[in-house]
Amino acid sequence: MGQEISVSHQAVKSKVYRLIDALVENDKSEADVRACMRRWWSLIHPADRPIAQKYLMIVLGKSLVALQTMNETLSEIEHSDPHPESLPKPMARTQVSAV
Repeated sequence: MGQEISVSHQAVKSKVYRLIDALVENDKSEADVRACMRRWWSLIHPADRPIAQKYLMIVLGKSLVALQTMNETLSEIEHSDPHPESLPKPMARTQVSAV
């Protein structure tokens, strides 16, 4: 019998945040994250994949909104700060389409 993988919203969110944290902390490269996602996906029963994908898209969408909001806020702060050179330049906002 194969390993059971939870596809609950909380389990998917935890997986996403662990991978993001590993990337931010330089514990994993982008290639490592891709490989982890492929392994994780292959362990999900095909009948459970639609709900796993649904939760994954929800978590990624909300995460993107949060990152964009923080980026935009940093830009606003930069424009109102009398010493803007003390803040890093915000990244360009990108569009991500749902799978």
